[in-house]
Amino acid sequence: MIDQVVTFFTTLQAQICAALEAVDGVETFSLERIEPPMGGLAQPRVMAGGQHIEKAAVQFTHSVGASLPAAATERNPHLSGLPFQAAAISLIVHPQNPLVPITHMNLRFFFVDAETPHWYFGGGYDLTPCYPFDDDIVHWHTCAAKAVGSHYPQMKTACDDYFYLPHRQECRGVGGIFFDDWNQRSFEESFALTRAVGDSFLPAYLPIFERRMEMPFTDAQRAFQLYRRGRYAEFNLAIDRGTKYGLQSGRRVESVLASLPPQVTWIYNYQPEPGSPEARLTEHYLKPQKWI
Repeated sequence: MIDQVVTFFTTLQAQICAALEAVDGVETFSLERIEPPMGGLAQPRVMAGGQHIEKAAVQFTHSVGASLPAAATERNPHLSGLPFQAAAISLIVHPQNPLVPITHMNLRFFFVDAETPHWYFGGGYDLTPCYPFDDDIVHWHTCAAKAVGSHYPQMKTACDDYFYLPHRQECRGVGGIFFDDWNQRSFEESFALTRAVGDSFLPAYLPIFERRMEMPFTDAQRAFQLYRRGRYAEFNLAIDRGTKYGLQSGRRVESVLASLPPQVTWIYNYQPEPGSPEARLTEHYLKPQKWI
């Protein structure tokens, strides 16, 4: 099982890095291979300071452990303390242009060597615009729905629920799809669904990026982008289970935190001007709704 998943994830990592390098046109991704003492492989790839991409991280990990960390057993406490293997690809793109949305994708596979072997897939992708365009959001959700078929309503709701900041009472972005502990039917069918999600990411995101990356923007829009990145950092550091898992499982901290934005600001008691695009972001877009 794990070998098939590792092959797909590493191939997808290479494809996504090549596509993002092409769209940026200047910078390239770093490439490291880290072999942990217990086995497996970490392959972090990071781009920074590009023409259109301020920072991107596309990371692959294959972990081998003697005991599942707490963040991986919150929903499956009966698996606590058991040896495991996990494979994952995780990415984040922080564009230069505030009119281009941030995006995130993660796909993962866990295999637990119990008396009865236990496995499951998880992952999805979501979109976080500062200045949303309705046609971008519709395109994003249309691609997601095509990838997962009849599972889309369930996975869209799960995405809206997961990528939510309760302390801010707002969604992180305009959603996408999310699934967790997925082992419905056979391994082959669950793996096929996971591959469909991974293969649909570039067709979902690149047209949006390419439509917006050359659009002119103001200093005020750039300042708002940096402010909104603060929400992204808050979610990753305070809420995200993937970050918690990475820190609890002893993964390299530089890799775990590579998804954080390169520049970010927090403004005390910020209030957007009524009726402005900045106000409409939270009033309209950062609420769960039917996009397609």
